[in-house]
Amino acid sequence: MTAQTSPLDLGTLKISKLLAQYAIPAIIAMTASSLYNMVDSIFIGHGVGPMAISGLALTFPFMNLSAAFGAMVGVGASTLISVKLGQKDYATAKLIFGNVITLTLILGLSFGLVCLLFLDPILYFFGASEATIPYARDYMSIILLGNVVTHSYLTLNSVLRSAGHPRSAMNATIFTVIINTVMDPIFIYGFDMGIKGAAFATVLAQVMALMWQISIFRNDKEMLHFQKGIYRLKRKIVEDTLAIGLSPFLMNSCACIVVIIINRSLGLYGGDLAIGAYGIVNRITFLFVMIVIGLNQGMQPIAGYNFGAQKYDRVLKVLRYTLLWGTIITTSGFLIGEIIPGVCVRAFTSDPQLIDMSEKGMRIVVMFFPLIGMQMVTTNFFQSIGLAGKSIFLSLTRQMLFLVPLTLILPRFWGIDGVWYAMPISDLIAWFVATCMLVNHYKKFNLLAKKSNHE
Repeated sequence: MTAQTSPLDLGTLKISKLLAQYAIPAIIAMTASSLYNMVDSIFIGHGVGPMAISGLALTFPFMNLSAAFGAMVGVGASTLISVKLGQKDYATAKLIFGNVITLTLILGLSFGLVCLLFLDPILYFFGASEATIPYARDYMSIILLGNVVTHSYLTLNSVLRSAGHPRSAMNATIFTVIINTVMDPIFIYGFDMGIKGAAFATVLAQVMALMWQISIFRNDKEMLHFQKGIYRLKRKIVEDTLAIGLSPFLMNSCACIVVIIINRSLGLYGGDLAIGAYGIVNRITFLFVMIVIGLNQGMQPIAGYNFGAQKYDRVLKVLRYTLLWGTIITTSGFLIGEIIPGVCVRAFTSDPQLIDMSEKGMRIVVMFFPLIGMQMVTTNFFQSIGLAGKSIFLSLTRQMLFLVPLTLILPRFWGIDGVWYAMPISDLIAWFVATCMLVNHYKKFNLLAKKSNHE
């Protein structure tokens, strides 16, 4: 774990060892987070039916938007806390902790309330039909009632990492997956609650994880803990938190827009089941994406430290290792998606029509999946060395500049196939752009590394 490694070791220890040490816990946490969402889909697909799967897929934009607001606070606050703890400014770190709790409660309650008030119009805008909206409404009404719990759980997990408890944060994520997996069949089948049961299980799992997190922060021996006088919002802290969190907010918001457009296009050209098929494909491919994200989280401190220390040979080495493993991971996803898509899809549904549509969609979506790993690593690498602008550019262009126009244009010529093909084509273009940018910087670092070795 990162806690067992001195920061100075980032500049001296073997790169492969460091990457394993930093990346494996993050990969476990990201995988657990992905499985958390998959479990609901699997039990809903088999326990409720194909329309319920489609209804669940309509809720993805909600999840992205909720995550956008949560990340804006959680990422911003955890970054500020890390800096202040590093500066030994413990008083300010405690104030940031108190402010983030207040902000989380305000945003969590506000988001949940506003969305509940306009739930049906929002779902219709997301692509719901008369057949799917009952399922989406039943699921989201409970999820939104527990939204403040979700935001609090995710925010406190971010704070745990920044406060030197990465293992606790990872354990909290794993704990929610286990509880959700146990509770899903109890509520869906045992209590005959259908899709509502899955939502109850999700919220209950997060409530239990939140209670455990609260018990940690109630301990006054912890540097950051609940105490009087830290919860009143300070303008400077709020502004700095939101400014830092703006980048992940924009990325998640764009992801929300993209999913809405895809769902609406699939509904228009393929009907409700096509939306369900995308929901299944998205869940499967997202697992591999989350693993790469975990790998990137492991790379980030290593690349950042060595870049700051001007050890460019080590920067290039961690980049090469991460590119290699990122490509291996997404290539695995490609092989599974092309060779045995039916096995994956049948985990979510037994409906023959939905299986056929999902299998076809899967094979198309993963067409250029081996390239995704390289594109994702490159995007995160630029962020790791302080080139946030390039990172944001690569993230947003893939979604907004390539995927959205293609999703709107191609179906006019190819129907539903056009929606599916828009995804791998945008992946190919995004990979090409990322490669061009990376090659340019790689050459610069290579020259700097050679120069440094000669001195």
